[in-house]
Amino acid sequence: MARPPSLGELPPDYTPPTRPAAPQILVGSLKAPLWLRAYFQGLLFSLGCRIQKHCGKVLFLGLLAFGALALGLRVAVIETDLEQLWVEVGSRVSRELQYTKEKLGEEAAYTSQILIQTPRQEGENILTPEALRLHLQAALVASKVQVSLYGKSWDLNKICYKSGVPLIENGMIERMIEKLFPCVILTPLDCFWEGAKLQGGSAYLPGRPDIQWTNLDPEQLLEELGPFASLEGFQELLDKAQAPSVAQELTGGCHGFSHKFMHWQEELLLGGMTRDPQGELLRAEALQSTFLLMSPRQLYEHFRGDYQTHDIGWSEEQAGTVLQAWQRRFVQLAQEALPENASQQIHAFSSTTLDDILHAFSEVSAARVVGGYLLMLAYACVTMLRWDCAQSQGAVGLAGVLLVALAVASGLGLCALLGIAFNAATTQVLPFLALGIGVDDIFLLAHAFTEAPPGSPLQDRMGECLLRTGASVALTSINNIVAFFMAALVPIPALRAFSLQAAIVVSCNFAAVMLVFPAVLSLDLHRRHCRRLDVLCCFSSPCSARVIQIVPQELADRTVSVGIAHLTATVQAFTHGEASSRHVVTSLPPQAHLVPPPSDPLSSELFGPGGSTRDLLGQEEGTRKKASCKSLSCARWNLAHFARNQFAPLLLQSHAKAVVLVLFGALLGLSLYGATLVQDGLALTDVVPRGTKEHAFLSAQLRYFSLYEVALVTQGGFDYAHSQRALFDLHQRFSSLKAVLPPPAAQTPRTWLHYYRNWLQGIQAAFDQDWASGRITHHSYRNGSEDGALAYKLLVQTGDAQEPLDFSQLTTRKLVDKEGLIPPELFYVGLTMWVNSDPLGLAASQANFYPPPPEWLHDKYDTTGENLRIPAAQPLEFAQFPFLLHGLQKTADFMEAIEGARAACTEAGQAGVRAYPSGSPFLFWEQYLGLRRCFLLAVCILLVCTFLVCALLLLNPWTAGIIVLVLAMMTVELFGIMGFLGIKLSAIPVVILVASVGIGVEFTVHVALGFLTTQGSRNLRAARALELTFAPVTDGAVSTLLGLLMLAGSNFDFIVRYFFVVLTVLTFLGLLHGLVLLPVLLSILGPPPEVVQLYKENPEVLNPPVPRPGGLRWGLSPTLPQSFARVTTSVTVALHPPPLPGTYIHPASDEPAWSPAATPAANSSSNLTTRVPYPATG
Repeated sequence: MARPPSLGELPPDYTPPTRPAAPQILVGSLKAPLWLRAYFQGLLFSLGCRIQKHCGKVLFLGLLAFGALALGLRVAVIETDLEQLWVEVGSRVSRELQYTKEKLGEEAAYTSQILIQTPRQEGENILTPEALRLHLQAALVASKVQVSLYGKSWDLNKICYKSGVPLIENGMIERMIEKLFPCVILTPLDCFWEGAKLQGGSAYLPGRPDIQWTNLDPEQLLEELGPFASLEGFQELLDKAQAPSVAQELTGGCHGFSHKFMHWQEELLLGGMTRDPQGELLRAEALQSTFLLMSPRQLYEHFRGDYQTHDIGWSEEQAGTVLQAWQRRFVQLAQEALPENASQQIHAFSSTTLDDILHAFSEVSAARVVGGYLLMLAYACVTMLRWDCAQSQGAVGLAGVLLVALAVASGLGLCALLGIAFNAATTQVLPFLALGIGVDDIFLLAHAFTEAPPGSPLQDRMGECLLRTGASVALTSINNIVAFFMAALVPIPALRAFSLQAAIVVSCNFAAVMLVFPAVLSLDLHRRHCRRLDVLCCFSSPCSARVIQIVPQELADRTVSVGIAHLTATVQAFTHGEASSRHVVTSLPPQAHLVPPPSDPLSSELFGPGGSTRDLLGQEEGTRKKASCKSLSCARWNLAHFARNQFAPLLLQSHAKAVVLVLFGALLGLSLYGATLVQDGLALTDVVPRGTKEHAFLSAQLRYFSLYEVALVTQGGFDYAHSQRALFDLHQRFSSLKAVLPPPAAQTPRTWLHYYRNWLQGIQAAFDQDWASGRITHHSYRNGSEDGALAYKLLVQTGDAQEPLDFSQLTTRKLVDKEGLIPPELFYVGLTMWVNSDPLGLAASQANFYPPPPEWLHDKYDTTGENLRIPAAQPLEFAQFPFLLHGLQKTADFMEAIEGARAACTEAGQAGVRAYPSGSPFLFWEQYLGLRRCFLLAVCILLVCTFLVCALLLLNPWTAGIIVLVLAMMTVELFGIMGFLGIKLSAIPVVILVASVGIGVEFTVHVALGFLTTQGSRNLRAARALELTFAPVTDGAVSTLLGLLMLAGSNFDFIVRYFFVVLTVLTFLGLLHGLVLLPVLLSILGPPPEVVQLYKENPEVLNPPVPRPGGLRWGLSPTLPQSFARVTTSVTVALHPPPLPGTYIHPASDEPAWSPAATPAANSSSNLTTRVPYPATG
């Protein structure tokens, strides 16, 4: 590039004036906060200068480091397990769940596949033959589902849950009975014979067709199998398990294949029921059938070692794959079972469907991520483009957004390397939120860099930029980091992971903005110095900047103390044009006068030449002569111009302040009322995309079948045998809860202890009859009944290992005493006998004993006596009572049920019984018991931390207190607006509310810092702060909104409502509070200025020498050429601290005398003004 041309010629009679001595600045007592902040900014200045000096190396190493961390995304793990995502860490629910898994391996004994049928015309009665036939058609299609995996065919009969399969010594007969044993299907079709058509089991006997439930004759089957095995036990089993009556009505529910043990209540089968005054069922609006499948562990254990799976390397993972494939096919075929013109519609759902929804919810939408970042790239580029090529920063905007994108990727990669699992909030929200927050600081640094003090040397330009803006960037970033770390106090794993990941990503953004982005700005400075085009930097720029060198006249010995004083210098100059169209402005000695501050507090003082201890964004570009290229008049308008000339004069008028305070007070009052409208809860329908089949199913289930299976778990650590009365009382107390569905009057109790006791009473009655008839004697039980023989064996047990049998007890004791209690010495022996002899009762009780009682087979014809030795069960460490909760629609209903269940367990604990409730309501709703307390605690801690951080970095508790007050108002108002929008309080809004404190700092701290470090009255300082910060704060808000805009296109209504809407409201609240309320509060309650300006007045300045005749005349001549210019500049002289390490101070005494040759070529691309001593503040 060619060297800039030499300076133009001056008038021949011009001689530069003699430079007076440096001004004497009267220094009062130096404030410690000012000195400490100056020290911190001195370090930032040194950092900026070193980055600028080694910008290429810093950029290379920074990109290398961030790129290496981004590779950690390859090991990222996305968590979709609901228990791992939503169960509170370290809570009692977490400990109880861990205890259950330690004892049982997995909590669920089966998985449910559900069909719900509703009429297409809402409100129609579904209890019609046509509707039931359509339900049978859909259920048949679903029950015939088959999938082929690992070279095998898997149908319902192989993978369904079968309750109460009896143990038979003959293995072949046992396998055949197992194939014939029906699956557990809860359906209204069980009230009719057609319900048997859903059973698909079959078995083969030579010489006859396949045996199926639809053609089974149980008595004939027993007759044919009798010669091969003793089936008396199975005969009694069939007597108990009667086939359902065809004439059975739906009123009162239906029975499964075991009429005695399997009674399906109406609430499990029918929804939207209407009854007559006598309680008879009149109509219903929904039917429900539930198919039960084995869990992956059960399916693996069932086929382990089986001849069907010995050649495929059978594993639990393969079992899970089989179940998932079958469930997906089940849902697909069931939804397609009815024609589109049918009067009914089928909604199908399975546990795999929920997993698929969570996986889809957690997937990263590449299109939205790319679209969001492209939109941000375009906005940054267009916002930073200027008509003046030397001031344009479009390429800087592009590079900054790309750098933030890399920082976000590196932060997420670091999270993956640290083992923090990703979830839906991470993948759907964090990339956009982090982009919006990170670009805010990019705008601030870029704006400050292009508006650097004109007198700063070229090699110190980056240091000056960090000196003036580094404190603001550090303050906002540190507050954001602290905010997200405080949000991690919310004990929900998904939200804790999101908060930690957000804190780490913001930290990476901070490092990128403070270390790498200055290197980008330094390279752009080189481009501007070389007069290259923006973006297309390979081409030379047609524009060149004028260089204006203004050397002020120094003040004389007379001292004048004023509140705010401005040294105004008027300079007349002309340019000399060269053929290359590059122009240089030559400066001449000015005439100057000292202007005292006007008496008017706002209108005269507000927008005169301003000064500050810290120029947040430098002098307004309109006050200096810029490029020689002509620009459009509209291009000279900017946000700073709007803030200075329109916004601040209107806002800071007395009546405007009053209006602002009244409006924000009204907003706060409305928000306090809205806060009372906020309800707790998060429905699954909020997570699933609207308009999908899954959403339709969940809506129908929530409306018609709000039933939840729960269990009351009793632990180890107490003696079950001696605590039977306490166990019965616990069951009675739990059954009396409002939410517990009461069993029908004729139904057998639903607890294992009742089933166990009733079975003992039954065999005791059989023994008494056999004893009375003489079929059983002291020495023989073989002539008695099966139940009588079982009672005989149990009555002779003593529980003593040395003398286990005592035949004298046969008539002196009972298996159940008069109080309904089982003798403690017989408790565990009888438990072994009951578990092995009454499989249907055991299955109906859903006891899930641990340790499981040992296997024992009863043989009435055993003559060796060994069959009398019954192994006692181990002391129980886990057992459960099943219950059904109903009527749970609102979160308040869940919380009432949870509190009642916990109170029952606490009361039982006082009686020595250790118990806890288990089930999905306790897993996912118990968090709401302490959610608001946790929320208030996190917000209070965060506000205190924000106060301490602001007070530490600003070194002004007064200002920190005002900032915290505004942030607290924002949080309350956001909470209240959530109430008006109908957004419920759950862990996700809590995280956003906590994070809003940190995000709100982005909108407040820049204004507060600008006010704190400016001199003058409160009105002037508030106006100056607005002028300097209005543009970057607004750009930051727009960039945040652009980052959030992609969330509005999410398929999940949950993302739109709980993230996009809430964060958008937060952004607008932050903008209003930061640019409207905070300046008004500062103008009324703001702290005093940190420095006082003292000047010495020089008479020579006020009375400049008259030029010699024939020389250049002072004053503007109407005949001056167009190249003549008038430049007015303002210089503020303030206190400054002693030199600090790394701080650049240009003392006036070292200012070289002006001469035409003293203008360096290196400064020809910038507008330079006089540099005076000033403190490196803020």
